[in-house]
Amino acid sequence: MKKHINIPIFVPHLGCPNDCSFCNQKKITGVGTTVTASDVENIVKSHLATINTDSSEIEIGFFGGSFTGIEANQQEELLGAAYKFLEKGKIGGIRLSTRPDYIDETILKRLKKFGVTTIELGVQSMEDSVLKKNMRGHTAKDTILASQLIKSYNIGLGHQLMLGLPGDTKETAIKTAKKSIELKPDCARIYPTLVIRDTMLARWYESGSYLPLTLKDAVNQCKEILKLLRQADVNVIRMGLLSSDNINPDADVLAGPYHPSFGELVESEIVYDALCEQIEKTDEKIIEISVNPRFVSTLVGCKKENIKRLKETFNLCDIKIVQDESVKLGNWRVKCI
Repeated sequence: MKKHINIPIFVPHLGCPNDCSFCNQKKITGVGTTVTASDVENIVKSHLATINTDSSEIEIGFFGGSFTGIEANQQEELLGAAYKFLEKGKIGGIRLSTRPDYIDETILKRLKKFGVTTIELGVQSMEDSVLKKNMRGHTAKDTILASQLIKSYNIGLGHQLMLGLPGDTKETAIKTAKKSIELKPDCARIYPTLVIRDTMLARWYESGSYLPLTLKDAVNQCKEILKLLRQADVNVIRMGLLSSDNINPDADVLAGPYHPSFGELVESEIVYDALCEQIEKTDEKIIEISVNPRFVSTLVGCKKENIKRLKETFNLCDIKIVQDESVKLGNWRVKCI
């Protein structure tokens, strides 16, 4: 399989008039000035110079702001610069992120003209009470209408979901995931809420009126939502923010369940649950698990936490890990000794 690579173009806060509770756009985008067609061309060329194009599926992604909210002529300027690489076969697609209330027929015709292949909507929640509390400025109905319109233009649909927002609960987060699934997105990102400095959420946290999710709770919530999305064949392409998103965890994150390998923690928890189901069916005290070498860290867990828990839970004497290239990545074989 070819490796999927995004070439990110970060646009500033120009396209969004809202100041959502959790958002400090200058921190998220890493920029405070406008982006030009020349910038796009230079960024893409510098990335392409380091990528093995024969073994990679490459997309240009406009992220950071609400792309379809910026001036139409600026949209066309940036998209035009990206489209040149698409026409030449240097990339396979163009994706962008925007707000659900910044999608209409005129916008979609423009995006289609310039070869946009995927639009990711900042859904965050499908509960209007949560959206209102966090000053999102749009409703769940806006997400429904935008999603349906995007699908009607045969453009790929992505949903970005957040966990642990003020007013949100595990139950409402799961409802959001189920309502998202009904709209048939092609892909999704799941982000646990982090308290970024210089935001309204930071002020709420400092006053004691907001308590972020613990890392354990964020992992468990994300696990349940990930399983729902996968059952519906929605491709989950990201879980948690990375330092490469221009977030400095030490300088920018005041509180919240940040972890540099958040996605792997979630995957490890799913593996742990599955191993429990398998091991509880045996009375043997020594277990051998064959696994692909590239999946060992996910299976054993961070600091071998999964192995420790399994031993304690089932009173096992030993768990032997056998690295086997013949085992499909993401699978494993359990043998009782």
